[in-house]
Amino acid sequence: MIYEVPETVDSAVALLSGATGSARILAGGTDLLVQMKSGVVEPDLVVDIKRIDGMKSIAQEDGGWRIGAAVSGAEMGEHQALCAAWPGVVEAMELIGSTQVQGRATLAGNLCNASPAADSVPAMVAAGAVVRVAGPDGVRDIPVEEIPVKPGKTSLGKGEFVTSVFLPARPVNSGDAYLRFIPRTEMDIAVVGCGVSLTLDEAGTCTAARVGLGAVAATVLVVEDAAAALIGSKADDTALDKMAAAVSAACKPIDDKRGTVAFRTHVAGVLAKRAAKIALARAQG
Repeated sequence: MIYEVPETVDSAVALLSGATGSARILAGGTDLLVQMKSGVVEPDLVVDIKRIDGMKSIAQEDGGWRIGAAVSGAEMGEHQALCAAWPGVVEAMELIGSTQVQGRATLAGNLCNASPAADSVPAMVAAGAVVRVAGPDGVRDIPVEEIPVKPGKTSLGKGEFVTSVFLPARPVNSGDAYLRFIPRTEMDIAVVGCGVSLTLDEAGTCTAARVGLGAVAATVLVVEDAAAALIGSKADDTALDKMAAAVSAACKPIDDKRGTVAFRTHVAGVLAKRAAKIALARAQG
């Protein structure tokens, strides 16, 4: 195995593009190193991106926030302005692993691991997050939901890697939230996860919404019917019930030791309703 530590994006792209065998990016390493130790993956090339400028920074941009691909969950949680802008995304990231893991795990890594149960991904989807991808053909911006294509597989091509995650400017009177169900009290994998983001007008009517759903399909889901149930309403119980029904209807889960199809489908609706209430309270200030 070859280990490289480039100092520019172009150098990293060149290394990845020129790799003759399997190549993997090392940001936090909380997934990659475990997979390597257990023999799940045996990369020929590991490219550590932490020394590249911008990979460890959180910066305001166009009213939103650009989060470098190597920024840890702990660093996000300590950034007061980011927490105030997108609390649901930060809280989702902070659910991943232990305190030690939080010091290394990253948003980009959680996304590119392509687990259907990744906690941060439904929250990012709800926030309308976009990732910046660098590759042989230059730089492109892609909605978060278009990165995972199946468990363990992303849409990234040879030589491409995520350099940052962008959370857009949050409109006034907006709020977001993420909730998950796990069998244990902490450090477990989501059986269901749901992120909700919504915006209200001055009269308290919902004018925009996004709902992201995890662990109930092969990839994260954007539940447009659930968002439509909220838009134009006061997000009252009737609207929330319609949203929950739409979320349950969108589920495509499997039966496994962590939960049945029926259980996951029911819990998805329950979590969506609870997350929407938290997002609503935050939007109301």
